[in-house]
Parts: sequence; structure tokens; C-alpha cells
Amino acid sequence: MQSLKHLLKPQNVSTVTKTWTRSFLTTSKLQCEATTTPPPLTQLTEDEMMMKETVARLAKEQIGPVVREMEAEHKIKPEIVDMLFENGLMGVEVPIEYGGSGCSFMTTIQVVEELSKVDPAVAILVDLQNTLINNVIIKLGTKEQKEKYLTRLSKDTVSSFALTEPSSGTDAFSLKTTAKKDGDHYILNGSKMWISNSDIAGVFLVMANANPSAGYKGITCFIVERDSPGFTVNKPENKLGICASGTCMLTFENVRVHESQILGEFGHGYKYAAGFLNEGRIGIAAQMIGCAQGCFDATIPYTLERQQFGKPIFSFQSMQHQIAIVQTQIEAARLLTYNAARLVEQGKPFAKEAAMAKYFAAEVAQMATIKCIDWMGGVGFTKDFPQEKFFRDAKIGSIYEGTYNIQLTTIAKHIEKEYKN
Repeated sequence: MQSLKHLLKPQNVSTVTKTWTRSFLTTSKLQCEATTTPPPLTQLTEDEMMMKETVARLAKEQIGPVVREMEAEHKIKPEIVDMLFENGLMGVEVPIEYGGSGCSFMTTIQVVEELSKVDPAVAILVDLQNTLINNVIIKLGTKEQKEKYLTRLSKDTVSSFALTEPSSGTDAFSLKTTAKKDGDHYILNGSKMWISNSDIAGVFLVMANANPSAGYKGITCFIVERDSPGFTVNKPENKLGICASGTCMLTFENVRVHESQILGEFGHGYKYAAGFLNEGRIGIAAQMIGCAQGCFDATIPYTLERQQFGKPIFSFQSMQHQIAIVQTQIEAARLLTYNAARLVEQGKPFAKEAAMAKYFAAEVAQMATIKCIDWMGGVGFTKDFPQEKFFRDAKIGSIYEGTYNIQLTTIAKHIEKEYKN
């Protein structure tokens, strides 16, 4: 397979604006002259479309044949990880000067969606690397940190974002992991739980409280290497879905981290966690869209071939209505997600839209995969067909990077603020 890097080039996604000229006539009628018509949300740039189509082929040809094997082994094959790096998919937005592909946020969303149509477990590896870890280092890292880590993260090193703990899930800011100052180092002690990609990660962004007396305002982000003495990555959890994606507990026992490994400002970790997770949620929405669409795509051909009472089951009106509803909801989730992505690119507020996209896409993925199993009948309940895997993979969407209730609370807070103002 030819490398995708030749397709990936820096994108200056221009802000499409609509300029209105207002002129009041003697009749006081308002006249508006549109000089630019904004494109549809689903209209992609030439580069984005090329990437979408190429990644779709790549996923089908190279990932598709080993999906079941990776799930059974509870591990993404090293050759698949290598392929992702070789094709520039692990550093989509990383500037070319650091070995990345220098593309847009929407390109990342397209990559995640297309990979999820084949295997959401592989997609989450790419999603977290791009929307969280790379993104945080690009925006907060020093020149030295960017040179040291972005080059590795684009070339051959997987990373993890370590925030959640056994006693702090949704209430993330009550974390117990501490970082005690010792000369020009910090000593980390504590544990993290449910850390995605940690089984194969070489670099970790770890949230620890370096000033417990200040409460959550003491939370600081540290870059921790996998081979740091006292740092242990425990065995992967045995999960319901996305089984090939390793999810482990991390243990820190007097792990020494130099102060130069602080990412961003001291005590601002809580801001970074809250802020960057908003972008991450758009990536999860893309994963859920891909999961739903992949399951749908694998199911509809069966409904056109399967015959009952002398005709295809697709031809029954009750089936057609169900299928139409599901496709409409998938497309609605896609529009919410693409809108949030474009807001990110244009530097506009997007927290509410990101929460809406993640909440709705996760809901739709669960509903769509359940309906697809229903339409498949008995065979849909077996592991011989992909529907049951998509169904299991979809469940995580309502849990990680903010539960349903957290998304709804975020949306409600923004609504309250908008109406009070």
C-alpha cells in the first residue's frame, strides 16, 4: 500500500463567511446581499475527500482481514500500528517540521470515522493520539518538548492520556495522584485507571496534584516516559467492547519526573483536562458515527438479499421505515459532529456543540447497532457476522470522555448562560 503521506499537506482551512450589506430604503425594508454562500457541512475540501477515500480503502484492505484476530488477542497487531505511522495517521495535525502531516482537525475526524467503520478499536488509538496528546503538546509544549515528543509521536511512539483514577471518574478533579517537589524533580505517587492505549504507549500525559492544599488548582500535567523507574503499566482490562484497544491501570511509586517535563503551566492541569477533552469528544462522536455507519453498511445488503414470504425483507414497508429512521439519525449525528469540527477550525466556541455531538452520536450508535441486529435476525446474534461486535463497541461511547449525564449537564449550562445573557 502506498504511503498516504504524499496526500497529506498543510491545509489552510479558510473561514467561509457571509457578508451582508444592509440598506434601509424609504420603506424601511431591510435588504441583504449575500456575497459568499457557505458550503454544506458535509462538503469536504479536495484534500479531506482524498484522505477520506484513501483511509477507507486502507481500513478495508489492511485492517478488515485481522479485526477478529485482534479482538481475540485483545491487542492491536504491531504491523497495524506500524502501518498507521507509515501513512501519517498518528500525526495528522502535527506540523510537517516535526514529522507530522500538517493537516486540519476535520481531516482527523474523517480518519477516525473511516477507521471506525471497520474497527472502532483501531480508531480510538488514532483518535486519542491526535485529538488529545498531539493536540495538547502542539498548543502547550515548549520548543524543546515539541522537538522531543512530536517527532516521536508522528514517527513510532504511541501515547496515552492519564486522568481517570479508581476514586475519580466523572469527578476527575478529585484525583489523588500527587507530585511532590524534590529539588528540580517531582515525585509522583498514585494510580490511574481505564487508561486507553496504555498497553502499547511509550509516552504518557499524567495529571497529578503538585499542590494538594490548593485543591484542584494544584493539578499539573506531566510528561512521563514508560520506562521511568517506579512506573508500572498493569495488565489490560477484559472489556465488553473495543477489545483490541488496551485499557490498563497505571501505578506510580516514587516516580521521579524532571520539572522540565511539566506540560503547560503549573497548576493549570484542570483547565487543560476540561478544555482539551472538548475536542476529544468530537473525535469520540466521529468514532460513534463510523461504528453506526459501518454496522449499517454491513446490514443493508443482507436485507436486500434475505427473502421472506417470497420477497426481500427490505421491501416490507415496516422495514423501510425503520431503515430510513436509522439512516436519518446517523446523518443528523454526522452533521452535529462536522459542525463542531468546523467551529474548532475557525476558532469559535464549541464546547456545547461538542457535547451535543458526542451525546447524540453515542445514542445513535447504540440504537443503530441494535436495530441492525434485529434486521439480521438470528445470524445477527452470532459472532459469524460483524453486527454484534459493532453493538458491543458502541456502548463505550456513552461512558468515556464524559458520560451521557456530563454531556447533558454541559449542554444545559450553556443554555442557561445563553438565556441569562
